[in-house]
Amino acid sequence: MSERFDVDVDGGRLAAYRLGAARGDAPLVLAIHGITSTSRTWLATARALGDRAALIAVDLRGRGRSSELPPPFGLDAHVRDMVAVLDHLRIGAAVVAGHSLGAYIAARLATTHPDRVARLVLVDGGLTIPETGGADPEQFLEAFLGPTLERLTMTFPDAAAYRAWWAAHPAVAGADVSPADLDEYADHDLVDATPGVRSAVNPHVVPDAPGVRSAVNPQVVRDDGLDLFGAPDAPRLTVPAVLLCAPRGMVDDPNPMQPLAAVRAWADADPARRRAVPVPDVNHYTIAWGAHGAAAVAADPADRQLTPER
Repeated sequence: MSERFDVDVDGGRLAAYRLGAARGDAPLVLAIHGITSTSRTWLATARALGDRAALIAVDLRGRGRSSELPPPFGLDAHVRDMVAVLDHLRIGAAVVAGHSLGAYIAARLATTHPDRVARLVLVDGGLTIPETGGADPEQFLEAFLGPTLERLTMTFPDAAAYRAWWAAHPAVAGADVSPADLDEYADHDLVDATPGVRSAVNPHVVPDAPGVRSAVNPQVVRDDGLDLFGAPDAPRLTVPAVLLCAPRGMVDDPNPMQPLAAVRAWADADPARRRAVPVPDVNHYTIAWGAHGAAAVAADPADRQLTPER
């Protein structure tokens, strides 16, 4: 099940989707995606949850069907948008899940609005990214997000070509990611790249280039990425939280975004409220997109506490 609704935010309307459980009384979990992603990050997790909960998966401003929302960008702007979503749904304190950048947004939400967060599920994000200390932010982002940023400059002849590009991506090629999920993810990220033409995929006017391209606004990636160089919020959390970490990085490389030692140190600093959960055999993408990773994110509430209390 996927049902769209729009939320009034600064500068326009934010697209959000109810994913998963069809029954209307299912508990709701706010789900926040990564830096160049969309709400379709959460398809596998919604399926893994079954009828235990439904996800409220947003397209963050500058991405997907929220791509035309204007600046300001950055963590605080996204937090304001998330509060607007919770207000729209009349949710007081929510279970909040965040993947990658979404984990940093979720942690900022919990530290600035602790009354709005019942507990957190941080998915391979939230702590200091390795090698950022003392690095030039612009240069680090260009190196760290290199393949990701390159995708935002590319055009493709059609949606099928973009789907094929994702299918060959080193993080997902051969992984346990549903081909149907990957196709839906790719399609949801596209806009028409022909001047003055409105796309059947995502109807708004885009710059002059043939074919289709990612809907992600490069400025939002830069602004959000630079915001990650400040002190992370996760060490200051006062709400219950679990941090799931992947042993491999963004291109299935052996350099994790959240090293297990750092995650365990974070959890040990407040063992009554924090848990470190290593998820074997996944990378930064497949910890959310793959069947094995999604099952870990959506594990039994007695174990991981993703499902809200009834």
